[in-house]
Amino acid sequence: MDRAPVTVPLQTGLKVIDALIPVGRGQRELILGDRQTGKTAIAIDTILNQRGKDVLCIYCAIGQRASSVAKTVATLRQHDAMDYTVLVVTEGNDPPGLAYIAPYAATSIGEYFMEQGRDVLVVYDDLTHHARAYRELSLLLRRPPGREAFPGDIFYIHSRLLERATHLRPELGGGSLTALPIIETEAQNISAYIPTNLISITDGQIYLSPSLFELGVLPAVDVGKSVSRVGGKAQRAAYRAVAGDLKLAYAQFEELETFARFGARLDDDTRKTIAHGRRIRACLKQPEFSPVAVPAQIAVLLALTAGLFDGIALDRMIDAQNAVQQAAANIPAEIAARFDSAAKLGDADREAIIELARQALAPLQPDASAARAADQQP
Repeated sequence: MDRAPVTVPLQTGLKVIDALIPVGRGQRELILGDRQTGKTAIAIDTILNQRGKDVLCIYCAIGQRASSVAKTVATLRQHDAMDYTVLVVTEGNDPPGLAYIAPYAATSIGEYFMEQGRDVLVVYDDLTHHARAYRELSLLLRRPPGREAFPGDIFYIHSRLLERATHLRPELGGGSLTALPIIETEAQNISAYIPTNLISITDGQIYLSPSLFELGVLPAVDVGKSVSRVGGKAQRAAYRAVAGDLKLAYAQFEELETFARFGARLDDDTRKTIAHGRRIRACLKQPEFSPVAVPAQIAVLLALTAGLFDGIALDRMIDAQNAVQQAAANIPAEIAARFDSAAKLGDADREAIIELARQALAPLQPDASAARAADQQP
C-alpha cells in the first residue's frame, strides 16, 4: 500500500539501455553475463551518469578482490562521483558472514535516504558471491542443500532483499530505491538455478553476450535476450517515439545477418536492412565511462531512424556520431525542455532535430557509389 507505480526514468547514459531496455526509478533490473563481459562497467557508467541528477548511489561490493574494488573507487574519484556515492565493501578474504550481510546493510542505508524522499540507486556486485557465502553458512549450520547444492531458502533471501526496491507514494515523500543486482553466469547458462531465481524476482534483465564482447560491440548487450518489464512506462515520450522502430529494425538485421554470412545473393531490400542494422549496431557502441546526455542520445537515435547514417562508411561512424552529439547542443531550448517532460515530440520538433543532424553530417557524406561499394563488402 506504500508503493506507487514506477514512472520516472533512471537515465544510465548508455544509448542501448536508455532507448531499448529503459530502467525506471524504483525498478529492479538484473545485469547478467559470463565473467569479464562488462557487467560492472554498466553499473559504474550508470553511477557516473547520476552526477547532478540528485540521485544517491550505493555500490555494494560482495566478496570482490581488493584490487578490483580499489580500481572502482579510483574510477569514481576520477569522475567526481564520490560526492554522491556510498561504498559498502566486503573483500574476498573476509568471513562469509560479512559477505552475507553486506547487501542488507547497503539496502538499509538506501532505505534511510529513500524515506527522506530521495532517489537512491543500489548496485549489488555481485549476488553470485552472496549466494555462495550463504551456501557456506548454511552448510556449516547443517541445513540440507537442494538444487545445485544451494539451500532451499536461497530464493527467499534474495527476494526479501530485492523486494525492498520500490517507489514510494507522494504522501510518504515519493522517494525511490532502484536496484541493479549483478549475477555471473557460467558458459552462458542463464537457465541455472541462481540466474533463473533472480530473473523471476526482478523486473527485467540486461544480458551481456561474450560473443558480442569478442566482436568489440561494447557494451555487449544482447538486445534479443534483454528485457525491461516496466520499460516504456518509465521512458520519456521522446524516446518512445524513436525506440520502437529501432528495436524492430535491429531484430530484423540480426536475423538476416546470419544468412548474409553464408555469402548468399541478397536482394536490394535485404542489403539495405543489413546496412541500416550495421549502422544501428555502430551507434549503440559506446566507450566506457563516457555517458551520453539525453538531448545527444535523442539526436543520434532520430538521425538513425531517419536513415541519415546509412550513406556513411562504417569506419567513419564514430566521427559521424560525435558530429551529431555536438550539434545536439544547438537544439532550441523549448524542444529540449520536452525531453524531460511527458510531452511528445511534434513533427516540427522531430524535423528540426533531424535538420540539425543532417547539417552536422553533410561534410561526412561520401559519394553514393563509394558507400554502396563499402556495404557490399562481406
